[in-house]
Amino acid sequence: MHGFLVVDKPLGISSRDAVDRVQAALPKDVRIGHTGTLDPLATGVLVLALGQGTRLTDYVQAQTKEYRASVRFGATSATDDAEGPFTPTPDARFPSRDELLTALGEFVGSVSQTPPTFSAAHVDGRRAYRLARQGKTVELKPKSVRIDRIDLGEYRAPDAFLTIQCGKGTYIRSIARDLGQRLGCGAYLSSLRRTRIGAFLESQAISIDGSAASFPAALRPLKEAVVGMTRVNLTADEIRRLGMGQLVATEGVFDDGSEIAVFDDAERLRALATVEGKLLRPAKVFLCANE
Repeated sequence: MHGFLVVDKPLGISSRDAVDRVQAALPKDVRIGHTGTLDPLATGVLVLALGQGTRLTDYVQAQTKEYRASVRFGATSATDDAEGPFTPTPDARFPSRDELLTALGEFVGSVSQTPPTFSAAHVDGRRAYRLARQGKTVELKPKSVRIDRIDLGEYRAPDAFLTIQCGKGTYIRSIARDLGQRLGCGAYLSSLRRTRIGAFLESQAISIDGSAASFPAALRPLKEAVVGMTRVNLTADEIRRLGMGQLVATEGVFDDGSEIAVFDDAERLRALATVEGKLLRPAKVFLCANE
């Protein structure tokens, strides 16, 4: 089994718990991992990598993510989400829809964002949430993240419902927290559901408690990890030579040093290669035959 399973992570469990449940239903020799953590209070798309798919987790993580989020104004949360504890904002004034739209526009683009105190971010080699739970002071440095768009749906103060598209490493909890600070009324993330990671969709997600017999039919191919990457089709002999570590000539015009996805004549991903002039040097080779 080589590829990706899109599962629907339920509320209240960690991403690692979800992996463990699926792994328990698989043959013991199947390698498995996940491609991007969801908090226990978040639900939705969690992409599990199986077999040779585990060599492509970084490529899935780099793809655009989409979320449906609800933000509650009028209070702050120590965890920046519905776990709390909460601190009501005295005399909070809820923003108008126009004020909220204007503020949301300031969060789109390349923005500086500080991770939540209760997060998996590292502080001196330790997870921030572990230090915070021990009552220790946690100082996290801001980092640059990419937020492509934020759409405001229904707004019934104190609750706003958002659809967010963003890049790797973006904390939706931080958006909610910072939005509350920007508007002066405080806010926290009251619910979150991930609906897409790149080519992996909510409509493809299966239950983590499903039968193992259903997993092969739900398996997504390796090529979905490299959607949008520059690609080339090679012959079976050329792919065999890449698999032996040899350089292969290409007639394509590619930027030197760029990474190319190599496909066979059946449109299966067979390798990732680096361009060296008119040659392709193998970086990762996938010789599995069950796509």
